[in-house]
Amino acid sequence: MKIGNRQGRAVLVNDATCVDIEKASEGRFPADPQALFARWTEFVEWARTQPVEGGDTYTLAEFEAPSPRPPQVFGIGINYRGHAEETGWAIPEVPLVFTKFPSSVGGPFGVVELSGPKVDWEVEVVVVIGRGGRRIPASKAWGHVAGVTGGQDLSDREVQLRPADNPQHSLGKSFPGYASTGPFLVTPDEFADPDDIALSCSLNGEEVQNSSTADLIFSVPDLIEYLSHIVPLQPGDLIFTGTPSGVGATRKPPRFLTAEDVLTSSVAEAGQMRLTFTDGPDLPR
Repeated sequence: MKIGNRQGRAVLVNDATCVDIEKASEGRFPADPQALFARWTEFVEWARTQPVEGGDTYTLAEFEAPSPRPPQVFGIGINYRGHAEETGWAIPEVPLVFTKFPSSVGGPFGVVELSGPKVDWEVEVVVVIGRGGRRIPASKAWGHVAGVTGGQDLSDREVQLRPADNPQHSLGKSFPGYASTGPFLVTPDEFADPDDIALSCSLNGEEVQNSSTADLIFSVPDLIEYLSHIVPLQPGDLIFTGTPSGVGATRKPPRFLTAEDVLTSSVAEAGQMRLTFTDGPDLPR
C-alpha cells in the first residue's frame, strides 16, 4: 500500500488516483498525516480493505512530507560500503548516528534555500516508524516500520565539519528543507525484498548516485535494534539510513549545489523528488 500527504491530508494512493482517508473512513481516522502513525496497526487493517480505484486524480506536486512533524529524526553516517570507500573511512563497527532537527523536514518538491557554497546532496532511503518501542530485536524490526520513503540528507559541509577536531554533523544537516522526504510512504510488503531497495540521484539530468540498500553496512533491522536499545522509538520517527557513493564532496574537483541546479532523487516504489535551490544570506563563519 502507498500513503501520501496531499496538501496536509492523509490519502491512500495508486498510480493514478488517491482516496482521502478521513472521508473514506467516515472520520474514524484523522486527516492529519502525522496523527495517523499513533494508530498505525489499526489503520493498516482498515486500509487493506479499501479500494483506491475511482478516487481523485492528483499531481505529484501536491504531495508533502509523509511524516511532516516527526518526533525524532535520526541520520546514519558511512552506512554504504561504496560511500565508505569513496571517503576513505574504515567500515564502522557500530552505526554512526547523528540527528537532524525536526524543523529541517521538508517535502519532495519545491525550493530549498542554500546555507552556503558547500551544500552537498545525499539521496537516502528513509524509514518511518509505525509502531514504536524499546529494545526491538532485529528479527521483529520490520514489523515496527510504517513504510519507506525517499529522502535527501542535504549537508552544509562547512558547518558540518567545523571545527575540524569536533564536527557539528547535526547542525550542518538541519537547515530548513535539508531533510526533504517523499513523495509516497510505501509499506514494506510492497517490496520483493525490503533489504534490497534501489535508490538514485541526478543533478541537472546527470546521474550522480545509483545503488541499493543491499550495500548497507547496517541493515534497517540492525539500525532499529541498535537505536531502540538506546532511545524509545516513536510513531512517525524518521531514520535516514545512509547515502551511497557519489556525493559532491568526494568528486575531483568537489561539486556542490548552486541556485541553478535541479536535484532529482528516486527511491523504488516511493516515487521521485525534485528540488531546486536559491541562495540564502551569508552565515557567520
